[in-house]
Amino acid sequence: MNTIRTVISGASGRMGRTLIRMLSEEKDFTVTGALERKGSPDLGKDSGMLSGTVANKVPVTDDPLPLLAQADALLDFTTPRVSVELADLAAQARIVDVIGTTGLSAEDDTRIRAAARHAVIIKSGNMSLGVTLLAALVKQAAKALPGFDVEIVEMHHNRKVDAPSGTALWLGREAAAGRGVSLDDHSVRGRDGQTGPRPQGAIGFASLRGGTVIGDHDVILAGPGERLVLSHVAEDRAIFAHGAIAAARWGQGKKPGLYGIADVLGLSGA
Repeated sequence: MNTIRTVISGASGRMGRTLIRMLSEEKDFTVTGALERKGSPDLGKDSGMLSGTVANKVPVTDDPLPLLAQADALLDFTTPRVSVELADLAAQARIVDVIGTTGLSAEDDTRIRAAARHAVIIKSGNMSLGVTLLAALVKQAAKALPGFDVEIVEMHHNRKVDAPSGTALWLGREAAAGRGVSLDDHSVRGRDGQTGPRPQGAIGFASLRGGTVIGDHDVILAGPGERLVLSHVAEDRAIFAHGAIAAARWGQGKKPGLYGIADVLGLSGA
């Protein structure tokens, strides 16, 4: 049986190490490349040993071109700049590109969509099954309760550099879609001082940072005399790796295009 030849970008990061460990247990995957930034102290190290498993004879490198030319899939949890550059290279190589990077700008998304004309790109700010289901529920609830105020509260570890989280923004977009409006026109962030009454139809965001929290998300729909709270708590970073691996497997043989984890799970019509 042919295995899915897979390159891991951000190989020495937390998600990269998790992916390498988990892929070593998947019979239909083979790690054939491990990428890190130029100047990384981990360049040249065995990526299997670095991840905490046995040696896999795949050294960490900063040169993606030869790796992607011989790959079937790229799993990328890095930074917006790196993810955009790798999406361009994935398009040239015609491979499946799974992007779990958060903090992407509108310009970044435009470049990724352009790359998806030539490659299968599966992009999501959160690869977990539970969050994907939560997003579908948020959309339905926002539609069913049009008069309720929507507030999204998220908490992550103290090393996270972007806010609100990509997942929180995804949930906000789903709430906006449920009401047939644009999140850009209704998003409210960073309240401080005399802000005045809450704008009708606003979708509010609050970001908390501290400790080693992997990811907590609460979507609060507050109406007259009652509140509905839809929540998800990530207890293990492996849930994101499971989703990324499932996405890479699902993308094999698909037509080029930009997809989400909801497509992988058959929830895109929810």
